[in-house]
Parts: sequence; structure tokens; C-alpha cells
Amino acid sequence: MMVNVIGAGLAGCEAAMQLANRGIAVRLFEMKPHKRTPAHKTDLFGELVCSNSLKAMRVESAAGLLKEEMRRLGSFLMQCAAQCQVPAGGALAVDREQFARLVTEGVNAHPNITVVHEEITDFPSDGVTVVATGPLTSDAFAKRIEKRFGDSLSFFDAAAPIVTAESIDMDYAFTASRYDRGGDDDYINCPMNKEEYEVFYNALINAERAPLHDFDVNNPKVYEGCMPVEVLAQRGEGTLRFGPMKPVGLVNPRTGHRAWALLQLRKENAAGTMYNLVGFQTNLKFPEQKRVFSLIPALHRAEFVRYGVMHRNTFLCSPKVLNSDFSAKENKSLFFAGQITGVEGYMESAASGILAGINAARRLADKPTLTLPEDTMIGALSRYIADPSVKKFQPMGANFGVLPELGNRPRDKRERAAAYAARALASLDKFLQENNMGDNYENHC
Repeated sequence: MMVNVIGAGLAGCEAAMQLANRGIAVRLFEMKPHKRTPAHKTDLFGELVCSNSLKAMRVESAAGLLKEEMRRLGSFLMQCAAQCQVPAGGALAVDREQFARLVTEGVNAHPNITVVHEEITDFPSDGVTVVATGPLTSDAFAKRIEKRFGDSLSFFDAAAPIVTAESIDMDYAFTASRYDRGGDDDYINCPMNKEEYEVFYNALINAERAPLHDFDVNNPKVYEGCMPVEVLAQRGEGTLRFGPMKPVGLVNPRTGHRAWALLQLRKENAAGTMYNLVGFQTNLKFPEQKRVFSLIPALHRAEFVRYGVMHRNTFLCSPKVLNSDFSAKENKSLFFAGQITGVEGYMESAASGILAGINAARRLADKPTLTLPEDTMIGALSRYIADPSVKKFQPMGANFGVLPELGNRPRDKRERAAAYAARALASLDKFLQENNMGDNYENHC
């Protein structure tokens, strides 16, 4: 028998590979190259839209713990990320084009996966299906989802601009990682004094934005993790200085002092020819982005190879629609995965794809589906999106707050994080052993 997977994004590719590595035939539907969403720029699978950062690597962080759990579950995408990593201090960042190419080649090369380049506008009528169409689900299919399940919601997400490395004026910048974590040249730091920051701030909050039809950028459904920098700035003059432009942990070697405010630039590709503006997701009109961001001294002659954009995201009211194994309550042979389920972030989406793929395989074999232990990050997130007690459902990313409280809670924050991580990994290892699961699947990346 064959399983349908709809969407070749991060979640869809993970689900497809989990199924295929278990010897199951997969039909993977992807509407590229015939049709693209407004935010996608290539015909490759697993395209990273907002940023090339997959967040922190330290296992003692929520994001790092999530990725380690994925590795132990045989994550295909983590294998690909390891092959195209670019320096980013304590974060895992990738050359996004190389990453997407590795994902595409790995999926296409798998003998158990048949890729069908076709837009799906309705649910398959029979068999097991994983829907992983993502936050940019096509209008036609989104309408079918809404008609079938009702409470689907939408919110808006924003991406940051990218500039060429050669156009950054290093006379006004310096290289360093915050608190000396990572390599010395992982980030280019663009400091500003008080006067420069005030000029930039006033230009930013008064700049002209691109129109968003029938939508208010101050609406609560703006995705907090990708809040446009101009919207964030309107909360107060100090907001950016304590947010994306915080100067702490970075000393300008020219002055020996910390700047009043500081923008970090992170490598966009392995060659280091492009850099993205960290935390500067935006919905400003393109000419305004050029004008306003060029007020930052190091970017006064910046060449923008991509401007920031804002786009619609769609997600289900999952507590009403989904079970914690990512199956639909109304049809347990229908699974959802990725940001459409209300998990927040690249790796959270991919992790849900792993679990949806595992459970789709078990459903096909008429075995009980699995939910990981509640003290693991993936298990906690899967329970959150299916928790009927959540009344005002909003997307959730990896964080220690979703995990059950520790028995003996250390006061020190780092010790507490380490304790959460140690407990989660011990619990996951025990679970995998009890369920005869391992991470020794064939590597097709």
C-alpha cells in the first residue's frame, strides 16, 4: 500500500523519509514548479523562507534539545543540516540553498518515494494521508481544509532582508559572537551611538509599509516570533535596544565599550557572500527598507539582494481538530504535520513531520500510534497542540515552559535547563528502547 504526503516542505520531507525508510511506498505531492507561494523563490524542497538559522545548538537549550531528540529519531533534515552548516556562534545556521538542494536530492533519490508535481485541492478519498502543506497552504486547499474543519485561523509572518557582504562598510562594524560563543567572525556587528539610533528609530516608526489587505499589523494574530521590526519599534524607543538590537555581550574593539544599540548580521551562505539582518523581519515597502536600514552606519552603502516580505500563514485550531499523534479526530487515517498544526518554527515543524510519518506507518500496519513522553520537547509540543483546555490557541515553539516541572528544581537557570534536557533525553532513550525504535535508518541525504 501507498501513503500520500502532501507538501515537500520541512515537515512533508521528514514524514516522507520516515515512511520510506520503513519500506513503505510514498507518493509525495508538491505543487512546485507549476505553482509557488508568494514567499518561495526556488523549486527546491525544504526551502527556508524567513531565516537560515535553525536556532541554538546547545542541548541545554530548548531549541537544542529539540534538535537532539530529532537526531535520535533518525531525522533526515538534521543529517542535511550537518552537511551545509555555516558559522553562527551558538546557533545552527545553514547555507539555505545548499540545504534545500540536499533535501531535494535525498528525497528524489529514495527508491520508495514517487514525487508528483501537482497542486492538491482536495483530500485523497482513501488510504493514509499526511497533510504538510505548511503555513502557506494554497488558497484552494486552504478553503477545503476550512470547509472540512471549520476553525482554521490565519496570521502573518515576516522575513528579514539580505545584503551582500562586500557592501557592508567594515570601518563601522566589527566581527564577534555574543559573549564570545562560537567563532570570532560568525557575526558582523553594526554598532550605533545614541544619536544614530534615535535618527534610525524615528525613520523606522514613520516609514511607509506595504499594504496588507483586510489585515491590521497590530492584530494579535501577528506571529510574535517574526514580529515586523517596525511594529516592534512602536512599542517604545527602548524596545529594539532590549530586543533584536541589544548590545549586551559585545564590546567594540575600536572603542573598548558597548554600543548604545547594535544590529547583528549573520552569514546567509557558506561562502559568506551574503548576510541577513538578524531580527529585522519587516513589512516596509522596498524603497523604504533601503532608505531606513541604510541609516545604520555599517549599511550606509548596503546592496540588498532580497528585501523583507510579509506573508499569510495558516494554521488549524488544533485542540479541536487533532490528536496528540497528529491524526485528525474525525479520521485517524488522516494526519497533519508542520506549522499548519500550530507548532512554531522550522525544527518544530520538521519534528512534527517525523512523528506524523512514524504514526502514519503504524496506522498502515494497524499498530497503535505513538506520542512521545510528556517530558520530551517533541512530546510536550504534540500534547500542547491537542490540549482541549487551551481556549485561545496560538502557535507554540520549543521552550522549557511546556515541559512538566522538575521534581528538584535547581535555582540556577543553566542548571535547570541542563536538568530538563537530561531528563528528556533519558526518557526518550527509554521510550525508543521499549518500542524497538532506533535511529539507524538508511541515510539518503
